Amino acid sequence: MEEPHRGIRALHTASTITVYQAYAPEIGVPAVRDGRFPSTWLRDRMTWIKPSFLWMMYRSNWGTGAGQETVLAVEITRVGFDWALRHACLSSYVRGLHPDRGTWQRELKRAPARVQWDPERDLNLRPLPRRSLQLGLSGEASSRYADEWTVSISDVTPLAREIRTLVNRGDLDSATRLLPHEQRYPAGDELLAHLRP
Repeated sequence: MEEPHRGIRALHTASTITVYQAYAPEIGVPAVRDGRFPSTWLRDRMTWIKPSFLWMMYRSNWGTGAGQETVLAVEITRVGFDWALRHACLSSYVRGLHPDRGTWQRELKRAPARVQWDPERDLNLRPLPRRSLQLGLSGEASSRYADEWTVSISDVTPLAREIRTLVNRGDLDSATRLLPHEQRYPAGDELLAHLRP
């Protein structure tokens, strides 16, 4: 089956989906230890989750970016993830998808989640033709993410470093074998029609 230009590929089970974030150790370490975000994690701030491991590697420079030294795999409920998609608005105005710019601005202001589609990345972190979903959570969505949807939090920084070492050696086959097994996420038109330009 042909990959859609804008689609969600993720590590998922029948009930959960894994998303990635990167934080400074003072957030990441206690989150992994306790299986939930610490009190210093701000629930009233927009937080972006990424189902694509390689997009997270691009964004965090393999977990070496300032304040992004701890890469987390956060397993959340599919019920929660789907709720966020249903209540999301595109982060930019698209003529034809939105009735007009004013309507989009009002929707964006009310929406507890927002979506942007960025180029997926290969092992060398070069952009690919297809787009990968980034999901921003704020307000109610951010609180639900931290307090209701999170099933487990694990530290994948060592995995990121191991894959990066293999890529730097030119051993892309071994690096590929270590990647999380991301498959097309079963999000139909009901979930994505209002989010696909």
